[in-house]
Amino acid sequence: MSRESFDRELQELKRSLFQVTSEVRKNLAASVKYLDKRDMQGAAMIIESDEIINLKCLEIEEQCLNIIATQQPVATDLRLLFSVLQISTEIERIGDYAKGIARISQKIGPGKLIKPLTSIPRMQEIAGQMLDDAIRAFTEDDEKAARNIPARDLQIDVLYNQVHRELITFIMEKPSNIEQTMMLDWVAHNIERVGDRVVNICERVIFTVTGIPVDLN
Repeated sequence: MSRESFDRELQELKRSLFQVTSEVRKNLAASVKYLDKRDMQGAAMIIESDEIINLKCLEIEEQCLNIIATQQPVATDLRLLFSVLQISTEIERIGDYAKGIARISQKIGPGKLIKPLTSIPRMQEIAGQMLDDAIRAFTEDDEKAARNIPARDLQIDVLYNQVHRELITFIMEKPSNIEQTMMLDWVAHNIERVGDRVVNICERVIFTVTGIPVDLN
């Protein structure tokens, strides 16, 4: 395989990763929207679509392993390929968080939520934008952007702590709310974990570009 052909294959890998990330991003936003709207059918669609996302991530991994096994990539190419493997795993896990939120929505059922969702949608917006920016930084080899993105994770942490305190207050005021309260807290926790996964992606971007491992947490 010529270098030009090999580079095209690497770029195709990046495009595949970008596409599956876009699908996961949409699922994350939709999972919170369906929770807020009490849309059981929408939640079921999120759960079903996660299997497709898993298969696409597996296809990306198979492409990487095939290139590694057959093309004898040089060190910089290996960094890219191993980063794609790592990032696809992070994306698959973020998809699982969206699926988890949809399952929680189903467990709560179609009835009214104990409180309006305010901070949780905002957490999702920040985490989703971080994810968009991180995968763009990867596809564009943008080390500077990858270093700047993790600062936004602090906003998610602040909002999560706020949600957690509010939900504890609800339990204290009305213990009968405990089951739904705990489920809503788990929704917020899932989104908080998305932020952490995005930070991991940013670390891989920097390693891909520079060859130097970093810890951005």
